[in-house]
Amino acid sequence: NTPDPRFFYPSPQHDEALSRLRYAIQQKLGAAMLTGTFGCGKTLLGQTLLKALSGEKYKIAFIKNPKMDYIELLVAIVQELGGGKALPTKKSDLVAPFILNELKEILENNLKDGSETVVIVDEAHVIEDPSVLEGLRLLLNFQSSDQFLLTLLLLGQPELITQVANFKPFSQRISIKCHLDHLSVEETDQYIQRRLKAAGRTEPLFMKDAIPLIFEQTGGIPRKIN
Repeated sequence: NTPDPRFFYPSPQHDEALSRLRYAIQQKLGAAMLTGTFGCGKTLLGQTLLKALSGEKYKIAFIKNPKMDYIELLVAIVQELGGGKALPTKKSDLVAPFILNELKEILENNLKDGSETVVIVDEAHVIEDPSVLEGLRLLLNFQSSDQFLLTLLLLGQPELITQVANFKPFSQRISIKCHLDHLSVEETDQYIQRRLKAAGRTEPLFMKDAIPLIFEQTGGIPRKIN
């Protein structure tokens, strides 16, 4: 039940969301947001995207638990991008301008090296402090004359839609927004077969009559199907 990209099932909605997030990165659109119901595969999709972006071209910060204050989040991003050695070790000595300057230097160096920077914030719906959302918005101020210096991707449950909508300066800067819902009964069947094949099973495990029952009990939510 861990988000292993080998088990990613590209349903039409998952495939479209993955394509749109990749488009946001490739076209340097600044920010994109993926929301979805609990257990629908957001994190797995994020890990699949992460795998697709592996290589020298992309420098990626993947923040798995953003329930922290603004300073802690900035430090986490800097450290994920391979920086942070120059940062003070005491939290009381950490100040936003100093960390932002460190981040700016990382972004500019990545640009000079021909690398693209991507910051992925998973479980973004747990962010409660408005200053953190404001801080994420301000990351989009890192720009050259013709492009953003990073792409910010937010992944979260449906309540993230309301949180962002209530913060219009941020909402207006998110170029792409996509949403994942439950699978259909046909997709549930395909999903089960996909996972079984990835796990190494070559023969069907369930009779066809069982699939509608599984769908009925799980509502087509991948985590419940698992």
